[in-house]
Amino acid sequence: MKNSPAKGGLLKTFSILLLCTACCFAQANVPLGTAGNFAVLASSAVTNTGSTVVVGDVGVSPGSAITGFPPGVVTPPATIHAGDATAAIAQNDLTVAYTNASNQASSQNLTGQNLGGKTLGPGVYTFNTSAQLTGTLTLSGTGFYIFQIGSTLTTASGSVVAAINGADAATIFWQVGSSATLGTGSTFIGNILAQISITTTTSVTMAGRLLARTGAVTMDTIALTYPPSTAPGGFGGPPTPSVAPAPSSWILVLIGLGCAMLYQTRKRWLRRSENS
Repeated sequence: MKNSPAKGGLLKTFSILLLCTACCFAQANVPLGTAGNFAVLASSAVTNTGSTVVVGDVGVSPGSAITGFPPGVVTPPATIHAGDATAAIAQNDLTVAYTNASNQASSQNLTGQNLGGKTLGPGVYTFNTSAQLTGTLTLSGTGFYIFQIGSTLTTASGSVVAAINGADAATIFWQVGSSATLGTGSTFIGNILAQISITTTTSVTMAGRLLARTGAVTMDTIALTYPPSTAPGGFGGPPTPSVAPAPSSWILVLIGLGCAMLYQTRKRWLRRSENS
């Protein structure tokens, strides 16, 4: 028994609907592995000046130089790993994460544009060369954000990366082709994965991680909390849980299926009208 054209069309529409729905719910992830246990990880050295407070482990490998603690403070139970096996494994995992982030398929190329004044949703954003932030960048919506930057990342003094509508520091990744510099008094969220080095100037506030593959991490009086320590509703953290649950993806599938069936019914009605 052969399928009617109407049934075939409905099956085709339903298949397309399921594929589109699956793509909408798919998110790009960057697996940090054991590097995710570190708020600060460098290759050659970690240097601090001033009353920095770090919530999360601090490590270096294959180098072993970590200076400036004290006056800097690593909040317990976090600890310092200077050239030990834990830091070495984390560096290997960082390499995997860096490669993963750089290989993600780009959803938008922002080369030559300043990030300041933009509101972006989850996605993969590419800069062929350098990226700059002056003013405020707003990240809106639950999901993964990956910024692929060909060379340097530089934020101006007083600049802000703000998260709204469910955006979370834990799922924001900045893959930097050379080095990153955060300007004085800036507010920044997300995981910086730099090929060479990372420098934070005076009085930066950050929820995220500073992870440098081949160079140093240099800090000056920074307040740094890495994502697992951020509280719901707090700076850089996930939103406060809502009382009313969000509709499940299956409800959205059913709604879409209903729309597809109505569309096919309309097509059959129009065909009968033309034949009558």
